[in-house]
Amino acid sequence: MSEQHNLTHSLSEEELFTYRQHGYLIRECVFTVSELQDLRASVERAVALAHDQSANGLAYQLDGKRFVDIGNTTVQFEFGDENETIRVIEPAHHLDAFLDALVEDARIVEPIKSIIGVDQVSVWTNKLNLKRAGKGSGFGWHQDSPYWIHDSDHVSLLPNVYLGFDDASVENGCLRVIDKSHLRGCLPGTSDGSQLGGFFTDPSCFDEKDQVLMEAPAGSLVFFDPHSIHGSEPNLSRNPRRAMVMTYQPANFPMLKTGEVRNVG
Repeated sequence: MSEQHNLTHSLSEEELFTYRQHGYLIRECVFTVSELQDLRASVERAVALAHDQSANGLAYQLDGKRFVDIGNTTVQFEFGDENETIRVIEPAHHLDAFLDALVEDARIVEPIKSIIGVDQVSVWTNKLNLKRAGKGSGFGWHQDSPYWIHDSDHVSLLPNVYLGFDDASVENGCLRVIDKSHLRGCLPGTSDGSQLGGFFTDPSCFDEKDQVLMEAPAGSLVFFDPHSIHGSEPNLSRNPRRAMVMTYQPANFPMLKTGEVRNVG
């Protein structure tokens, strides 16, 4: 890919200002209908493979959710002991060639380089985020930075990009972001006695009235800061809401779960 072509994917000064001011930025319809068809098929292949492999993984429960570790990959299921519906796979890029290529796509990587302010980045982590029609669970208000602060000494340089494989709407539980919440840095978690409560942001630290709905067509990208408070509601619609969230960092640092260094861009 030529340098000129890469530059067309970089963020403009206006876009970068918006991201830094609000903690998020949406670019709509970046991927084509044809590409999305291939990517959706890729997602379902990855889910099927992870489901098969989970039979031999290390299973455990946290706050009523079943998790299975398969080597360096964690699979999270929907609520309930008997539920076989996968909610999250992290990381997921290695489960299918299309997903593996996606983490190096210039349309994703070049804007991330603009955000971090570097000429090259490396992969930190990625996950498939799966909300099946009518039963995909929501996720409470949280920041990503508290999850990573003990594993990275540059947690403020771990921007996320969400690629929606399906249209994201209020009905199917679109991503929601608390506007400008990233400006306050890493905030305290709740103390409700649950195992994972500390990872959910203390509600006294923000006002839900400041939330912005990330409703966007399939193929759109949502870039958001690791300190941005975000969450989502359940999928109450007849349509799935599948997405891949990719997180990057400056070059030459190892990935979160694998320890592999994967420079891109």
